[in-house]
Amino acid sequence: MNHITEILDNTPFGELTETDLTNIRAHAGVCRDCADAFAAARLSSVLLLERVSEAAETAANANPFFQTRVLAAWREQQTGMAWGFRRLWNATGAIVASMAATTAALAVLMFVAPATTTTDQPTASLVPYSAEALELGQDDNQMTNDQIISAIYGDDDEGK
Repeated sequence: MNHITEILDNTPFGELTETDLTNIRAHAGVCRDCADAFAAARLSSVLLLERVSEAAETAANANPFFQTRVLAAWREQQTGMAWGFRRLWNATGAIVASMAATTAALAVLMFVAPATTTTDQPTASLVPYSAEALELGQDDNQMTNDQIISAIYGDDDEGK
């Protein structure tokens, strides 16, 4: 029994010699397990031959450009990541470039161009009173109108 199943397992059914087939048939008449294994091998061989003939017929009737389309789709899928980045850069490249140029110009103006200080403008004098205290009279030490005006406008005599 092991001998018959080993032959069927290790040798394709189409490659069995006539002597092998004769020995298998003779043994299958006596042993039910070997008869079942022989029937299964014969059935699988017929099914495989039928499948091969269907595949050959389908290939003969196939569109001649099918393989080209499949390969093109596969290549596009393989390069999809790079293609997506290229499309994104084409859409936003001008904006990114203008932002970089603006940032560079601001950096030059900030760090390279000399800072100008003007001493022509008078500096504000510090007033120890808050706006609320002056307007709403919240401070106990009330100021006179002349004091308020001089605190706000400073000495106008300097300009004369």
